[in-house]
Amino acid sequence: MRSHTILNPQSSILNPRSIASGKAMLLIPCPYCGERAESEFSPGGEAHIERPAHPQAVSDQQWGEYLYFRANLKGGQLERWFHAYGCRRWFNVARDSVTHEIKAVYKMGEPPPEIAR
Repeated sequence: MRSHTILNPQSSILNPRSIASGKAMLLIPCPYCGERAESEFSPGGEAHIERPAHPQAVSDQQWGEYLYFRANLKGGQLERWFHAYGCRRWFNVARDSVTHEIKAVYKMGEPPPEIAR
């Protein structure tokens, strides 16, 4: 049996039922619904990707880079998440991609909190 680590002791912790079943589950704090199991969410990739102002004016290479290339950083990252089995809203998460620690959660359209920078 694998050992499990609490990923974020401040807010996002492992679900006790998941630990008992041998499967770890991260609890993600939705800014609209509160803390919920990760199985309710779908990741949406890197946050704050700006669409080209005039898409018809960019080259195929530039358009491809906008669509497909992401930083995919090891460590601190700003991500979009969708609460698929809850409020069905998008929001942003500042998360460490190595430890899975959630540093901050904020609504779409809001700037990242200082803690996330």
